[in-house]
Amino acid sequence: MSKLKVAVVGCGSIARYRHLPEYQLNKNVEIAAVCDIVPERAEEMAEKYGAKAFTDYQELLKLGEVDVISVCLPNYLHAPVSIDALNAGKHVLCEKPMATSSEEAEAMIAAAKENGKKLMIGHNQRFVASHQKAKEIINSGKLGRITSFKTTFGHGGPEDWSIDGAESWFFKKEQAFIGAMGDLGVHKADLMRYLLGEFSEVGSFIETNAKNFSEVDDNAVCILRTVDGVIGTLAASWAYTSNSADNSTIIYGEKGVLKIEADPEYSLIEQYQNGEVIYHKLSKIQTNEDGGQTTTNVIDHFVEAILEDKEPLITGEEGKKSLEIILAAIESQVSKRIVSL
Repeated sequence: MSKLKVAVVGCGSIARYRHLPEYQLNKNVEIAAVCDIVPERAEEMAEKYGAKAFTDYQELLKLGEVDVISVCLPNYLHAPVSIDALNAGKHVLCEKPMATSSEEAEAMIAAAKENGKKLMIGHNQRFVASHQKAKEIINSGKLGRITSFKTTFGHGGPEDWSIDGAESWFFKKEQAFIGAMGDLGVHKADLMRYLLGEFSEVGSFIETNAKNFSEVDDNAVCILRTVDGVIGTLAASWAYTSNSADNSTIIYGEKGVLKIEADPEYSLIEQYQNGEVIYHKLSKIQTNEDGGQTTTNVIDHFVEAILEDKEPLITGEEGKKSLEIILAAIESQVSKRIVSL
């Protein structure tokens, strides 16, 4: 089987810690090119992975041999670069949040369909072992009817791991669009959709109260209701110190509770009203982009979807639905009202 030739656009931390190492580990992939507007970064990654270096992604897209593009850029560039890549006949794996508006997301989905190419959004929480096990338990009916949940993703902020530190695009409104809600909240919105189904209403409190240099939100708490009437909270924060990073989820059912990534030793704990407690030691979840599990499984899944011509787990349509929860949360903060999806 001939190898897929891949190019990574953007050579910041997510490319260095996730996309490039995981592509290198996949036996069906060859890293053909990398691109960054900072020449030194592109050249460094090109040398490390035996690839061609570019500073203009449009030039890279002219490479006929490239099959796949990973878009690892600031949020405001996700849609335009993805659309250009799809129109150039490349499959696209785009980092989250997939876009800065529903309209941009729709345009990405349309470009994928028009060109007959795969579009996947990098919501890696669906691949975490504890989350997949939790979905299996929920779907089995073992918990009975689900009534509530609380999910959290918080750490010290991108300055701890971004290649540009406190000067990162993550803190600039024009480039990031949203802060902790786009970086972390959208991950948890996607996870809860994966576990519990679609949401119907969103309310929120969103603040910039932890980092005086940030132009975007760094603390948010949302309340959500599913179409089936399950209610819960979602917290996203860049204000948790490194020693108190949190990537946990609790699911409450009529017969028991699931504690997911809430214990330092056990990835998943099942607790039932009859007194039964089941402890699961599973592979670790990441908290920062450079820590936790050794592979997110996102790359392997996307490569497999292309080679076997099947739908990836997180299509453009799936990414759009998760994005729209976050957009509704922003609307709720502005309007001071509960927003219907």
